[in-house]
Formats: sequence, C-alpha cells, structure tokens
Amino acid sequence: MTTPGELRPHRIAVLALDGLLPFELGIPHRIFGRPRDAWGRHLYEVLTCSVRAPGPVRTDADFAVHVTHGPETLATADTVIVPASYEHGPLYDEGRLTDDLAAALARIRPGTRLASICTGVYVLAAAGRLDGRPATTHWADAERFQRMFPKVRVDPDVLFIDDGDVLTSAGVAAGIDLCLHMVRRDFGTAVANDVARHTVVPPHRDGGQAQYIQRPVPDPQLATTTAARAWALDRLHEPIQLRDLAGRENMSVRTFTRRFREEVGVSPGQWLTQQRVERARHLLETTDLPMDQVARESGFGTAQSLRLHLQTSLGVTPTAYRRTFRTGGAERHGDGGSPH
Repeated sequence: MTTPGELRPHRIAVLALDGLLPFELGIPHRIFGRPRDAWGRHLYEVLTCSVRAPGPVRTDADFAVHVTHGPETLATADTVIVPASYEHGPLYDEGRLTDDLAAALARIRPGTRLASICTGVYVLAAAGRLDGRPATTHWADAERFQRMFPKVRVDPDVLFIDDGDVLTSAGVAAGIDLCLHMVRRDFGTAVANDVARHTVVPPHRDGGQAQYIQRPVPDPQLATTTAARAWALDRLHEPIQLRDLAGRENMSVRTFTRRFREEVGVSPGQWLTQQRVERARHLLETTDLPMDQVARESGFGTAQSLRLHLQTSLGVTPTAYRRTFRTGGAERHGDGGSPH
C-alpha cells in the first residue's frame, strides 16, 4: 500500500498558443483537476505554459490569458496536451513549426505522452510525431490536414485515437472524451466515471464524428434506434442478433443498420462490442467474479473471447486489467511518471 508521502501527481503541461480557444484550454484543467487518491490529494498536477516567457497569450475571444509558466515547464511534464489554436501562420499555412515553437517542443523529454485537441494536431504533425501513425482532428479540417501531412493516417470518423504515447482528438468537445479516456486509462473506470458525473457529461460517448456532420433533416415521423439500444443495454449478457435489434424498431435489417450508423456513427456490431467491453471493465474493477463469469455477464460467453476483445480494445489481458485497477490503481502509481 502506498503511503501518503510516496505519491507525486502525474504532471500535465497544457501548451497555450496564440489564437487558442478558451473552452479547449479549460478542458484539461476541468477533467484532470478532479481525480484524487485515497488521502484526498490530486492525482494530476495541471500547468499551463507558453512558448515564451510568462505573460499574455492571445485567444480567439475578446480577452487574453495570462500564462505564468514558460516553455521550461515542458521539460518536467509526464503528459503534454496541445489545445487548438486558430491563429494562422506557418504552422497552419505551410505545415511547419515556428522557431519558438520548435525550441519549446525540443524541451519535451523522450517518453513523454503527447495529446492534441482538435487542430492542436497540427503541432504534433509538424513536429514529425505522427508520421506513419493514425490521428484524427475536426471532421471539417480532416481533408486539408491530410493533404498537408500525407504521411499521417488520418481517420476523420472517430472522436479520438489512442496510439499509446500519442493521442489525438476531434473538435472541441471531443477533447473532453479524450481527457476522460486518459483518466480511465491511467486510473480506471471508477475514477473516470466520478469525473464525468461531476462534470455532467457522459463517461463514454457512443460512435464517432459521423453523427455530428450536417445532413438533411430526417422525416420526424421516422423511427430512431434509441429504443433498440436501451433494450440491448439491459441484455448485454444475452446473445443479441441484428435482427433482434431491428425488430425492436419494426425495421428491416438493412434500414436499421443504415439508421443506426447515421445516429451512432458505428455499426450495431461495433457498438455492442464497445458496450460489452465497458461492462467487462466495470466487473473486473468492482468484483472478484471468475473470468468465465465476467465473460458471461458481459456477453462475451467465454474467458477466451473476453481475453481476445480486451486485448484488442485495451491492449491488456483481463487479469492484467484487474490487477491494475481492482484495488485502486490510483494508490499504486507512486513514481509520478506515466501510469502506463
């Protein structure tokens, strides 16, 4: 058991660039500012820094933000987050870093976790940190971003991408999804859910950006897939066929599948797997049920199937996941570095 004197918070540096969006700047502070350990101490320390000496940073609003930390803060961070900035310049027009931004990024230690919110991804791409890797950004900017950085594997449909030591998110509110995911990855579902409840946001949003792209308004008389999803969530432990879901809405399988993807952003099968993984995570964190029973309760049937799906979704086995989070992973990360 970790004692109160052994724990150092995971330090997050938020890089504030001229033209930043105040809403996105505030997301890391709101999400990472809440988690605490068993003794009531913060699990994260969040510091805002600039590429210059301390002073004002312009925003896209009618006020500036006074930043009290300079680029040297990046050298001490365990995670660096780059929110969006809409001030045009070499970064967005030519895909290259300015001298002061390049110098600031050079201070980041090897192994530091990097993350971007919305068009903050331009910074990571211009620094060469996304070459050959998957990334996302706001759907309206994805095509331009791909043209400017052809070596990046851009996925415009998802809310965020976790590629291990580099994470990227879509526009604005997707930054909340990303930060909650990072809390979940670091300290487990229970801690992330507590943050989500107090922030009054869902702990995990279904689907991707497809559901937010403007389309012709559907006929209000047409049915949605809401009732089918609610029905399925109560029966994740049972076999659920696509025809069962479609039948709940009195639709053909083809119509239901199309409508489901339009509303949720993923296929019914992908959505069911996501929900079952979340159910399994909850059971692994909060119970001592045998793996076979966790598999049955979450709808995967067998321990082997459970292992395959968690390995695919989370990159860890059920046993390793339970060992990390069952007794409070927040109490065991005493070195102050990246929890994973």
